[in-house]
Formats: sequence, C-alpha cells, structure tokens
Amino acid sequence: MLRTAVDEKSGELLTCAVLAERVGWAVDLVSGMVGALTTEHWNSADVDRLACGVDAGGRRLPSNAWMALRRLGWTAAPPEGIKVNDRIVRMAQEAAGRTLRSAKWRADLTAAILATWPADPNTRTAKEWEQVRAAAPGGQFLPSSVIKSRTRQAAAFTTEHGRLAADVFELEPPPRAARILLLSACDAQQATIERAGDDSRRALLRLQLPTRPDPRAYADWTWVACPITLPPTIPPSAVLHLPTVRIHGAQARADLAFTLPVPKTQRTGHTVALGVDWGLNTLLSAGALRLHSDGQITALGAGGQFRAAGVLAKQHRLRRLSERLHAKIDHYQRLIDGRAPDPALAANHTLLSQEIQRVCARRSNLNDALSWAAARWAVDQAIAAGAGVIYLEDLRSMEAKGMGRTHNTRMSQQVRGQITDRMRHLAAETGIAVVSVPARNTSKHCPHCLTPLRHRKAPDRPTVAGWKWAICPNPSCGWQGDRDMGAWRRIAARGLAHQATTAIDRASATMLIRTIVDKLETKAVLVATTTISRSDRSKTGSTRHRPTRPAPRRRRAPSPTSPQGSAGKRPEGHAPTDRARLPRAAHRNQDVTTISTPTTGHRPRGAALGAGFHLHAHAPLHGGHNPRQTPCLTWDRSADQRRCKYEKWRSGQSILLRPRVPPLIGDSTARLVQ
Repeated sequence: MLRTAVDEKSGELLTCAVLAERVGWAVDLVSGMVGALTTEHWNSADVDRLACGVDAGGRRLPSNAWMALRRLGWTAAPPEGIKVNDRIVRMAQEAAGRTLRSAKWRADLTAAILATWPADPNTRTAKEWEQVRAAAPGGQFLPSSVIKSRTRQAAAFTTEHGRLAADVFELEPPPRAARILLLSACDAQQATIERAGDDSRRALLRLQLPTRPDPRAYADWTWVACPITLPPTIPPSAVLHLPTVRIHGAQARADLAFTLPVPKTQRTGHTVALGVDWGLNTLLSAGALRLHSDGQITALGAGGQFRAAGVLAKQHRLRRLSERLHAKIDHYQRLIDGRAPDPALAANHTLLSQEIQRVCARRSNLNDALSWAAARWAVDQAIAAGAGVIYLEDLRSMEAKGMGRTHNTRMSQQVRGQITDRMRHLAAETGIAVVSVPARNTSKHCPHCLTPLRHRKAPDRPTVAGWKWAICPNPSCGWQGDRDMGAWRRIAARGLAHQATTAIDRASATMLIRTIVDKLETKAVLVATTTISRSDRSKTGSTRHRPTRPAPRRRRAPSPTSPQGSAGKRPEGHAPTDRARLPRAAHRNQDVTTISTPTTGHRPRGAALGAGFHLHAHAPLHGGHNPRQTPCLTWDRSADQRRCKYEKWRSGQSILLRPRVPPLIGDSTARLVQ
C-alpha cells in the first residue's frame, strides 16, 4: 500500500487519501481510453489481424502490445481538452492490446463449436464430440466442461434470438476496462523505482500524477515520490521492476514485481514426489512417495490433510448471503421498473448494491487468504519430504452430476485455480515442479493392487453422511483407509510412473501429464513397507539404561520448611498444590465423621493418589469414645513406596481416626500409637 508521498514540485506531503485521489484521476483517464479502444476493435477481423503476428508490410509484430497496436495504426486519444503525455497513451494501448490478444482463443473455440453445432445441444454423440475436438484449437486435450459451457452460452443466445450467433463477439460484449496503471509499459519519463542505498527493505517509486481530474496542460502533471516498505518475501538480491498501480477502496496499492534467480525445475528424473488430492470439505490431502532403483514405489509416512472447515463454512455462509441479496435487489429492480419513481425503493436498491459490494470484497479476501495458506502448506510438505515434484490432481474436466444445485455451486466456487497458481509460484522459488495429473479413477482403485474399491461410511463416524472410507475387496491386499488418503497415493504413483510423458504447455508454460498409458499405469502401484510388529519383544541390542525415578509419585510436593511458632508441619507427600485438578481422594471430606461402606479386602488408594489418608474413614458405631476401642495407625515411609496401613481393632467393626495428633517427623519409619 502506498501510504504517503511527496509532491516534488511544491514539497507538499500527500496523505494516503490525497494520493489515492490523484492516482484515481490518472486511472480514470487510462481506463476511459482502454474502453474506447477495445470497443472499436472488438470484432473478428481486427482480433485475427492482431493475432496473426505480422503487420500489413509482412514484418513481425513486437511482443509488447502497445508497440504492436502502434505498428497496426490503432491509436488512442484522451477526451477533447485533456492533456496527457505519450506514456499515458502507452498504458492504455498496452491494456487494450492484452485484452484483444486474449480474445483470440475464445473466438477460435466458439467458431469451432458453431461450425460443428450438434443436433441436440444438451447431448452430443460420439461422432459429434470427435468433430468439435478436431475443429477446436487443442481440442484433443481440451476438457469437455469447457466445450459444454461454450455450447450452453451459444444455446442461450439461440433461444433468445432464434438463430445461431455469428461469433464470440456477438455472444459477448466488450469487456470492461480494468482500473489500473500498467507502469511496465512506461519508461523513466513517466515512472522510476530504485532501492534505498543503505536499507534493502525500502524502495522509492517516482511517477507523474495529475493535480486535477481534467489536466489542461503538462503543468498539471507533477512528479510524486512514494516511499515503499518492501515485504520480507522480497530478497535483498532481487531486481525490482515497475509495479502495477491500482485503486483498492480508498487506498492506492502497487503490485510490485521482482526478479531473482531460482533453481530450474526438472521435468523428469524425480525419485521423491508429493501427491495432492482435492476434497470438498477436506480441502487438500497430501503425502510423499519414493521411487526406488528397482522400480518399486513405497510410501514415506501416512500423509496429512489440510482442513479448513471453519473458513469453508464462512465462505458458504457469505455465498448464501450474496444469493439472498441478489434476489432482493432483483425484486427491487422489478418494482422500480413497473411503477413511478419511488425514492424509498431507489434508496433501498442503492443500499443493497453497496452491501453486495462489501460481501463480494469479504469473499474475495477470504478466498485469497485461504488459497495462500493451502498453497504454502502443500509446498512446505514437499520441502519437508525432500520432494522434487508435486503431482496435483487435474480437475478441469470434473463435472458434478446428480448432486443438486447447491452441491454443484459449492464445487464450482472452490478456489482450486487460485491454489494451483499460488502453489506453482511458491514451488518455483525452491525449484520444485508442479505437474497436473489426470484424475481418472484416483479414488476408485486401490493404490496397492488397482482393484476397484468398495466405499463405506467411516468407522469412526458412522452417523456422518458420505462414503469416506474405502476397502479393497482383494483378499491378498486388504487395504483400507480414507478415500482421500488413498487418492493422493494413486496420484503420486501415477505421476512417478508417467514422468517420462510429462509435457510443457506452450500457452501457459505449465507441466502436465495429458493422457494415461495403460502399460505405465500397471507400474503405478505401492509396495507395502516392512514394519516391526508391536508384539515382537525380541532383543536387537543391549537394553537401554533407564534411570530410576528420583522420587515416588507421592513425593512430588517437597516437604515445607518448619514454620515459626507452635504450628505443625505438613507431612511430605500430601496433595500437591501445583496442579489444578486434585486426585479423587483429595476431593472428599477427610473429617472424623466421614463414613463409607466398608469393603472386605479393600486396598487403600488415598495415599497412593496423594491425598494423605485412607479413602474410607469410618467413625465408631456408638456416639461416645471408648478407650478400649483405640485403633493402631501405622505410617510406613519407605524410599520407593508410601502407603498408609490401617490395623483394625480386634472386632474388626470400626476404626476411629483422629488426625489431630501430628505424626512423628524426622525418622524414615514412624509408628504412631494413639
């Protein structure tokens, strides 16, 4: 965040709000030109001309979008009477060129779908699927869900207008211009950035900003110096690049880019791999496998799970709140359209619109935090296991069928795309490759024998709905466990077996395994590791020396020092005072009137628990004291065990306990006869 700045011309200190206002004026000028330029060239001919890569003279177009647009003669101009420098026009052309270039793939895919329009848009035959994949760019490896979504888009247009659309530019309006300043398209005449000389954690960003929303002359543009405190994620040796400045609420933020050398990721030759499986409630399940020189694959540990139940629950609550707010605002819009202007309805409509924006911002922040946390956890698991590659389940072709609208919505609104991008970003810093693996049958087959599993309810949660537990019906295998924990084993084993077929996508520069080879799939099985039985007590070496306990359990509370005066001294070993919960006997009333049912052959436990006296103390059956019924109380204090032994009277009917007389202190064994 750009917190403060200094106007170099006037020397005025700009606050955060003033700086955001001036950045917003520049952003409005740039976004206006971007919108006009994109709308003007939002057609099939211009997009194809830009994507062909050559100009009218046959020369190759530059890679920078703003230079390519200038070579083609596509210029942008500010509104009449507004004065901007050439670098502001560059930023507008760069943003518009990137948008038009990204529309080429969608245009080709939509054209292929429209050219091979099926007889029934809801269900394609096998021959129709072959036709659309042959016509679409990269259709052989294109997920079917992408083709279906574009088909539904064209079918909706056909239902509304009674005819097929001509191209994607008729299906979609021109996209909105992003409110950003692409300073990377500028040079030192518009913006500069450099580190502080003696402090590697600070940098200085200088850029020209307008002093008014409608600058009429170059004098209305002044240099502004913005000190930036670099986050600790940017190493001191990194090379800083000009950032992208944007408005976030009432603040100006700079998305800073930097370059630093990192280890090169390897496509093949991995021996330790981390498998990651997606889940609906348990977001990630991951674990490591090792590929041995003889081709066997073994597991390194039991794996772990990234559970974000609280965050996901909050995410679903915000989603339901957003749906209710949208339903309300649609109702208010129908009321406003169907009657005369009503200030009360308009005010409620505006209030709901603002609330929807706040809810959307909360959902965006929550998804961003969740994606970074999940990606960081997965990369840390790979680093701890010493893995050189992360095999990630590819769910682009996953479709939730027959689960209901709510379940499908939850599946579609997961942040898997953000987690994958952030995982690749964090893994690249340590030279760990992230490879997408096909998800077919990863939860269906046993990781040890590839037998189809039988899914049951979890044994520890029999009342929870779902089929989380998997059991292998093969008698010679008998593996069972959580289906997600078995899935990451299948994903990692499949990746290690198919790593020779790993390809690099030219468009996104990401690594992926496109198809599954049956011959290699038979090798993607785990070999059970040899474990030592818990009942095996055979000696494998010398017995480890175990030092004796310095004091019995009852002597944890040391004997206090002798108090001043005639007060007695507390015997060593009574109920400790350093723990919150006292033993069971210490909670009883240890008075002379304490009565309990006598038990034949009962072993006293009060002293062993640290209470000091017997658990059951019986008063005489009669009310008065009889000298002939005087019990004998023996205190036996040995070095390793302390017990209180009570000797009953000859009749064995009652015991009189009168602890008013303190025991003898000083001797290891004291006998008190009362």
